[in-house]
Amino acid sequence: MNDIESKTEALYAKRAKIHAREVEGLFENLRNAAVIGLLGIYYLLAWVPWEGRQAVLFDLPGRKFFIFGLTLWPQDFVFLAWLLIMAALLLFFATAIAGRVWCGYACPQTVWTQAFVWLERLTEGNFSQRIKLDKAPWSAAKLLRRGSKHLLWILFAGWTGFTFVGYFTPIRELGSALLTFNLGGWETFWIGFYGFATWGNAGILREQVCIYMCPYARFQGVMFDRDTLIVSYDPARGEPRGGRARGTPAGQHGLGDCIDCRLCVQACPTGIDIRKGLQYECITCAACIDACDSVMDRVGYPRGLIRYTTQNAVQGKAQHLVRPRVVVYGTLLVVLAGTFLASLAWRAPVRLDVLRDRNALYRELADGRVENVYQLKILNKDGERRAVQITVEGLPGARVRTAPATIELAPNSLLDVVTRISVERTAAPRGRSDVIFRVASATGNTVYAEHEARFMGPVD
Repeated sequence: MNDIESKTEALYAKRAKIHAREVEGLFENLRNAAVIGLLGIYYLLAWVPWEGRQAVLFDLPGRKFFIFGLTLWPQDFVFLAWLLIMAALLLFFATAIAGRVWCGYACPQTVWTQAFVWLERLTEGNFSQRIKLDKAPWSAAKLLRRGSKHLLWILFAGWTGFTFVGYFTPIRELGSALLTFNLGGWETFWIGFYGFATWGNAGILREQVCIYMCPYARFQGVMFDRDTLIVSYDPARGEPRGGRARGTPAGQHGLGDCIDCRLCVQACPTGIDIRKGLQYECITCAACIDACDSVMDRVGYPRGLIRYTTQNAVQGKAQHLVRPRVVVYGTLLVVLAGTFLASLAWRAPVRLDVLRDRNALYRELADGRVENVYQLKILNKDGERRAVQITVEGLPGARVRTAPATIELAPNSLLDVVTRISVERTAAPRGRSDVIFRVASATGNTVYAEHEARFMGPVD
């Protein structure tokens, strides 16, 4: 029994908390700029006004998505699917060229984790101070530091959840409701849920999300090849490793350039040793590159022992930036983006749907005419007010009646219009006949939309 227990403990070791060492350098500066830029967009964009409303607002009750001057309706769902396909292709394209560069610089998990780490450093100190605090017994000072950290985390996570909900409920109205303690149940739930998820993922789980929960880490290997740009250690130059006195010339004592300081390991946010080769836990953040370059500068060796390169380059083989998978991904992305923009530009500003009244095939009026009744749903997709009229083609002598005759379409609106089509009984078709409804400008110069429907006449 003891043997079984010892094996279980060996297989399921307790997680060691990772504190990434602070580094300075080009890639750290790029990552910080990406974090600040992306967080700035997220937190500030919801407050940007646009033509009397919020610039970006996903109005679910009104079934309208506002993105600056563009309004998308449920009928435009194809554009959302189109965007998701392009986003996936862009991810494949970037991965084929530069590995998990998305994960290292722009993934929400990375961005918010970095922000939470900054708050942790503010309250608990630098790398060595945080490790020392973890090992220290509980005291008033430790409780104060830990409590301050979690207080800042909770406030930041709450702001994150509030902003998230502010993209679905106008954020100024949401802010007023929050200050007056008048939030609705769903708004309260989603602010709390998203805030808790941010606190848990970015503050508590951190690298475990990247290592164990993110599916991208598992299937990224199928998008890599030997010409993919990745963070790599050069074993031919670095091995064998070993410590030495500062100023020791490179190659002396049979040692490589790696002095085995382990700063690359300490700087890694997922805790891996890049010197062991490519690993799925690596998020390509390049913190190890900045750490190693700073060491090379101190010992007087050339930079680049750890660098962005390809497996072929490390082994002295020819590199190929342009290769079939890159060409295929890039071509598909350009074609999809071009057709997407063209479809948006040429999108019909008005959509028409016609539903015939099914309570009666037709009606015979007192004046001897045969009438069909229709329910027209006219959707004005953009911000321009339009005066329109309904016309019908395909039924000679047809009389069209709407109330009023000239219909005013408000900007970004859906209007239900009851329309009656009648024709003299002698001219009425026998049985079913195809007709075309048209929504045209009141002057008749422009046809905005049309829809085919059926006119039912007597069969006797």
